[in-house]
Amino acid sequence: MASAQYDIGDLVFAAEDIRNDGGMPGMAEAEGLIAPAGARGVVVHYGHAELDPAQEIYLVRFESGPDGLLGDPVGCLPEELTQTVAVDA
Repeated sequence: MASAQYDIGDLVFAAEDIRNDGGMPGMAEAEGLIAPAGARGVVVHYGHAELDPAQEIYLVRFESGPDGLLGDPVGCLPEELTQTVAVDA
């Protein structure tokens, strides 16, 4: 795998709503919202898809709730993440 776009410990934001694709245990809704667009998170690990070694996957723990605690790790594709802070217009 080529060098990763993000490293462990990098601050990232959800570039779009991150929804459950059915692989998130403990979620009541199959398409439930995991992290809304703009949610802040931290990269905790990265790798690649087993069936497509060129496809990067990042494990991100997003802040959840008003206390800012980090949620469970979520697998994200690079295009679902950004390091640009969303500014409300």
